[in-house]
Parts: sequence; C-alpha cells; structure tokens
Amino acid sequence: MRPPRVLIIVQNLPVPLDRRVWLEAQALTAAGYEVSVICPKGPGDPARQVLDGVGIYKYRPAPEANGLLGFVVEFAYSWLRTALLSVVVRRERGFDVIQACNPPDTYWLLALLWRVAGVRFVFDHHDLNPELFRSRFGEPRSAGARAQYAGLLWLERRTFRAAHRVISTNESYRRVALERGGVPREHTEVVRSGPDTRRMRPVVPESDRARGGHLLAYLGIMGPQDDVHVVLEVMDELVRVRGRRDVRAALLGFGDTLEDLRRQCTALGLDDVVEFTGRVGPREIGDYLSAASVGVGPDRNTPLNDASTMNKTMEYMAYAVPAVSFDLTETRFSAGDTGVIVPSGDVGAFADAVEALLDDEDRRVALSLAARERAVAELDWRPQRRRYLGVFDGLLGFCSTVPSDDPAPDSKDPWGRAYVDLEAPGALESFVRSRGPAR
Repeated sequence: MRPPRVLIIVQNLPVPLDRRVWLEAQALTAAGYEVSVICPKGPGDPARQVLDGVGIYKYRPAPEANGLLGFVVEFAYSWLRTALLSVVVRRERGFDVIQACNPPDTYWLLALLWRVAGVRFVFDHHDLNPELFRSRFGEPRSAGARAQYAGLLWLERRTFRAAHRVISTNESYRRVALERGGVPREHTEVVRSGPDTRRMRPVVPESDRARGGHLLAYLGIMGPQDDVHVVLEVMDELVRVRGRRDVRAALLGFGDTLEDLRRQCTALGLDDVVEFTGRVGPREIGDYLSAASVGVGPDRNTPLNDASTMNKTMEYMAYAVPAVSFDLTETRFSAGDTGVIVPSGDVGAFADAVEALLDDEDRRVALSLAARERAVAELDWRPQRRRYLGVFDGLLGFCSTVPSDDPAPDSKDPWGRAYVDLEAPGALESFVRSRGPAR
C-alpha cells in the first residue's frame, strides 16, 4: 500500500526558508507521508530539487507588486504558475491532499478543481488578509476601499468553505475560522509555529557580532505593517539622544520597506551602529541571536498584529534572548513572563525598557534563562508536530509512524559550531552573562 501524498503550496516565501512550512514538510515525511512543495524561487534557487525526501518545485516569482493592479497581477501570475506546476507534481509524484498556506486566499479555486480527482484540501491559515488591509490602509471608507475589503472577506470565506480541515496558528485565528468562516470546531486545529528548540539553540558565534558591546536583534519580514522603523527610532534615542556607546542593532530580514529603512538609517546618522543583513538563513540567524543581548518586537497594535503570533518572539526565546515588545495579545501569550511589554507605539517607553535590561545584568540573565525554558517547555515544535500530523491522519485515516522520542541533539550545528552545553550546570547562564561589553 502506497503512503499518502501531500502537496503543500506557499506563495509568500520560498522553502526551506519558510521555517513553518519546512517543519511541516519534514514532520510529514518523517511520519511516512510523501511530500511535495510548490513555492517561488529565492535568489540562486534551482527550479527543482529533492531535499530531505521532499520534492520542491519552484517558479520565478512575480515582479514586485505596486498598487492594486500590481497585486492582482502578482496573485494571478503566481496562481497560474502554481496551477501548472500542480499538474507536473500530479504526474511525477502524485498527491491526495493539497495544503495551501495563505496569503493570498486564492488557492481554494485550485483545490476545487482538483477535488474532482478526489483530492482533499487543508487550509494552513498564516495571515488575516482583511485585517492586513485595515492595518495598512485604515478602515475602508471610500467605495473603492469598501469593495476591496469586501473582496478580501469573500476570498477568505471561499477558502474556509472549500477546506476539509483548517489549521490555525493560534486561538485568535481559530476564532476567525469559527466565527467569520463558519468552520465546524471539529474541523479546526491550532498548530503554533513553535521553534524546533533542539536546533534553534545558542551556539558559540563565529565572530563578535556585537563588536564588544550589546547587540539588539530584529528578525523578520520588513513590510509596512511590521513597523521596523521603530527599531531605528529606539536606536536614535539610545545612541544620539542618551549618548550610549555600548549598543548596536542588527536587522535580519528583507521586505518591501528595506530600502526605505536603509535611507532612514543614513538620515539619522546611524549607519555605524545599525547593520542590515538582508535575507538570512539558519546559519546567520544562529550567529546573530546567539550574540544578542535583547530581541525587539516593534510591531504596533493593529487589527492584524494583535491577533498574530510573532515568530520572532519565540525564536529569540529559543536562543535565550529576552524580548522587548509592544503590547499585543498573542505576543503576551508567547512571551509569558519572560519578556518586557510596553504600551503600543510608545517609543520612549520602548527605549527605557531596552536600556533598563542592558543596565541590569541579573534581570537580563534571569529573563534569558526563563525565555529558553518556556520555549522548550511550552512552545517547542514537537508537541505542535503531533497536532499537525493528527489533522492529516484523521482526514485520511492514516496511522503516522511518529517517533516516540527524538534522538539526542548533536554537540555541533550543521556548520560545525559548538552548541552551548545546555545539560552542564550553569553553562547557559555563563554564556548569557558573556554577552555584551566585557566587565
């Protein structure tokens, strides 16, 4: 009997760069499923590859969208390229289930087309597109804005109604599926984007990323809704207004506002203390977060951000980095008592909180250790993996071969860097205390 086959579709990031999708693909493969992925190419990516048993099919991404027409062109182009590749995947590897990850909420139509061949549809709900519209453009008041907003709600409803199962990233998203989407509760499951803490854990950095001082780290997409400019405003307050000479910032990631942020950084005179890395992978993430004293969550309270889980918060925690964040419902859940929450939009309070952590080593270390402990005990991917596999097992009547336990973690990462020995008493605390300026 052949194993069940799953096709995962994702449009906004390539795989394996999309950490959640890659963890899902690896979980399915390890449990006995055959997995294929369709996604856009990243720089230098091949059009076809098999990685860890996952067949990955990639297309050239659409030109950068600009305005409503640009987004329509991008979505139509990506949909057509994905639809054509789905025919190729069907012929070469086959699939019994399509899992589509939004944004956008357009792949329900492709799922319906394949339903005539007996293919089922799982919706992995990554973003709230109606809330994204309101967060970027405000409440829709003009006729055109109301029409666009209504269109997003319609696409979302069609996606929910087409799905045999809905996977939500948190309880806020599940509430949308239940209340706005009318999805039966038994057809929903919450699968959080928890870090794999056996791999995401402190390493001895390859170089001094902090350059002898404290390092503030931002990790994530840089779009209009992400408010990364707040990090620059905080650095301006700390360095130029308060005169600190012991702090730098590293902004890891890419997005629509990256070039604007670079220009703002230059205009503020911060080029010597702020580093933009661009697109980074696990190696660079491990290096920078292992060196960071504080992680920052500059996302302001908007309809989208308040309901969304910020993966960067959990990734900081996996590396034993305490986070300072604006007050968001799901960020409060992720951080628990291990981070510092400040009123949304208050840059002065944000800078105060960062400075207080930098100047209070004992508190910073205590929060660092608590953050790592919570990441392992409460947020780790492994229990989420069981929930995720349960969705497909229940849908297809398959019994996954999930290992009862994972092998012991390696002492070195894939690039040969030594992991901090988390089993040795006091080793993590000593490592955390070594971050920042020499005493």
